[in-house]
Amino acid sequence: MSEQQEHLKNLVTQRDTILNEIQGLNAQIAGKRELALRASGAIEYLQQIGIELPAPEEAPAEPEAPAPEGEIVNSDEPLPTPVFDGQTVSS
Repeated sequence: MSEQQEHLKNLVTQRDTILNEIQGLNAQIAGKRELALRASGAIEYLQQIGIELPAPEEAPAEPEAPAPEGEIVNSDEPLPTPVFDGQTVSS
């Protein structure tokens, strides 16, 4: 067999393999489509008879990271009274 004939034989084999794979994938698609339609029908039925899902819970807010040392933070807490050399400093 010539080199070109061998190449043609390989291409025909490759094509047949790909076509077989496509047929298998089409069968899988048909099966998945049928399952999706069945699930949709069941969902529609349950909704028609008044079954509902609970409202999704909101994710808890992320806790705030502590302020870096020395950074001023707005707070309603009173500031501590400053002490210098053992003496309370009045304002």
